[in-house]
Amino acid sequence: MTGLPSVGLISHGTSSPTGQVLIEVLAAEIATDLRIRGIADEVMLGHVDVQQPDVDEVINRLPADRPVILVPLLLSPGYHVHVDLAEAVGRAAAAGRDVRQSPTLGPDPRLAEILADRLPRLKGKDDVILAAAGSSDERANESCREMGRLLAAELDRPVGVGFLAGGGAPLKDLVKESRSRGARPVLANYLLAPGFFDDLARKLVAGGMEAGSAKYGAAKSSSAGTGPSGVLAPPLLTGSNGAHVVPHQLVDIVRDRVREVAQPQARTQPHCPAPQVLNA
Repeated sequence: MTGLPSVGLISHGTSSPTGQVLIEVLAAEIATDLRIRGIADEVMLGHVDVQQPDVDEVINRLPADRPVILVPLLLSPGYHVHVDLAEAVGRAAAAGRDVRQSPTLGPDPRLAEILADRLPRLKGKDDVILAAAGSSDERANESCREMGRLLAAELDRPVGVGFLAGGGAPLKDLVKESRSRGARPVLANYLLAPGFFDDLARKLVAGGMEAGSAKYGAAKSSSAGTGPSGVLAPPLLTGSNGAHVVPHQLVDIVRDRVREVAQPQARTQPHCPAPQVLNA
């Protein structure tokens, strides 16, 4: 095989139009960065759920004469990483393709920087809680707890970790307990973009919602949510107070993930023009 590797950026997928646009913007910035730095050739956005193209199609559409690096645009390693992506890599290997899978975006101290930047000015009695989607895979939940520890180090104050679904401490219980002590729950939004779980968290802050109910749909707004006694910070990809929609740390993390699994020579290629992101 010759030439630079190709990269498949694999998101979860969302039915939220705002979330779809934000993920596409992220993918475009990553693609430009990787190409300009001579790290990768073609870059394609795909999804493990909800949207198309899926992982198999991404692999099939990328050149077969060079390695393909799949980077999960996922914050923690759950079912989609250990089953969906792993099985796709296995099928590709059986067909003679060189397909490699990188680690997820989190946990990473740079994500803690973004989360801290998204928070409002904190007061003494505020309870900071990392609001995570949650998973049936305990490895994903432990990854979120580690992200909570990283955020606590960044803020130099305690951070709880609550989950909207799956295992682990239910977010609604942590919010209820915080309010019962007269504190203000401030939720650090550990979601990449607006969508189903962001909507659940927003309704939880507003009050009167059982987190995890399937009747609530995609998010209608990308701004911070404020309830009568709580605050939900914006997701990682939502700019606030004039902040850039794509924090540079996210691009940096993806670049590092690609480099972790790329051949050493793939990092020394000359400058190339910026690419277009392939999509369905």
